[in-house]
Amino acid sequence: MVTTIELPDELVDRLDTHLENDETRVELIEELLNIYESTRFVQEGYSE
Repeated sequence: MVTTIELPDELVDRLDTHLENDETRVELIEELLNIYESTRFVQEGYSE
């Protein structure tokens, strides 16, 4: 299943400035989520 999310042009421009090589926006968002989740687990005292 694919879900469409509408983002303001300014946010898309910001995302694009952080893309590396052939990285897609989806890959960047996945990486950001991974960072967020791992940081959150550390802050809450969890470890994997």
